[in-house]
Amino acid sequence: MKKLFSLVVVLILLVSACNFSPQPTSAPTLPPATVSQPEPVATTTEVPATPINPGPTEATVAEASPVPVAYGPSGFPADVSPLTGLKVSDPALLERRPVAVKVQMFPRGQRPPWGVSQADIVFDYYQNFGLTRFHAIFYSKNAEIVGPIRSARLLDIDLINMHKSVFAFGSAEQRTYTRLFNKDFAPRLVVEGNTNCPPMCREDPNGYNYLVTDTAELSAYVSSQGVDNTRQNLDGMRFNPATPVSGQPGQQLTVRYSISSYNNWSFDSASGRYLRFQDVQEAPDQASEAFEPLLDRANGQQIAAENVVILVAPHKYAFNSKPGPNEVIEILLSGSGPAYAFRDGQVFNLLWNRPAEDSVISLTYPDGTPFASKPGTTWYQVIGRSSQITQPDGQTWRFQHMIP
Repeated sequence: MKKLFSLVVVLILLVSACNFSPQPTSAPTLPPATVSQPEPVATTTEVPATPINPGPTEATVAEASPVPVAYGPSGFPADVSPLTGLKVSDPALLERRPVAVKVQMFPRGQRPPWGVSQADIVFDYYQNFGLTRFHAIFYSKNAEIVGPIRSARLLDIDLINMHKSVFAFGSAEQRTYTRLFNKDFAPRLVVEGNTNCPPMCREDPNGYNYLVTDTAELSAYVSSQGVDNTRQNLDGMRFNPATPVSGQPGQQLTVRYSISSYNNWSFDSASGRYLRFQDVQEAPDQASEAFEPLLDRANGQQIAAENVVILVAPHKYAFNSKPGPNEVIEILLSGSGPAYAFRDGQVFNLLWNRPAEDSVISLTYPDGTPFASKPGTTWYQVIGRSSQITQPDGQTWRFQHMIP
């Protein structure tokens, strides 16, 4: 981190603010738990039942932590993160707002990203023109370097409201930028400027000049600007180390967003986590998909999660945009919708719920009974409501994102 830049918080008033409108409609029909079998495909290039494992010295060894117990949806002890259900090594970390960072995934040649293995929650969703990015939320841990930081999208507004977070991003399309800065959380938005390095600086390996941040410095910086950075009410999630008994086999899942962006999660029984594998080439069809482990550049570990949750939500083209490089996608993640939760090598057919603007995502069975996630990290994969969901065999699932 060498060059100095600073925070420029610009209130753009060219477009009036767009207020949140939760939709109290009845829950949409849940896709069936037993899905139809797809047409036979060549198996020689399918994702293997056990993708390439980088070895137990890095990705598959979980960090030592206290034995988890059941918590939530409220009444979390002062030293337990309401976003993971785990005790933290330093309870002072929870006496602040979560810190969210928008992280780049394309172009492929600039992977792997920094820091995302330390996030409590990550949302992975469609941005535009076939590409995806991460909205990574850090709370119970800090990351000394996170990035590359890239531009925001409309869904980030909802995610900031849900988690009452500080948000670091690298600008945005003009109308999205306007909507962001017309929100009451505008003082908590941090973009690159001329005098705020730290917390947002340029890292220049091989001349790429990446924008990165340190989450501890980012949190301290916001506090120094007079922004309320006290502990927030983040109640809503449930955690239980005991595996529910109502699941189906779910050892592996593939999520395909486009010819360019597709990923695979494979359950590792040794660590009890799902390991992330990422696209390595353009794939016009399933047979040409190819994967490699997705690593964290900061520590060399493979990205992994205790919970991988598919959120099915309507997508639409905002601002009268059209499909293509200039499309602007709005994802309607309010109210309720279908969800598939993967934990402990099983999958559960559920509903996601977000009844209010400041509600975190909670999960229930279709009859309304609460569902508990496994204590630990959660990755949300957001896909369109018309997405195709298939089960190629008894252990694997495939989600083909489609708009809307």
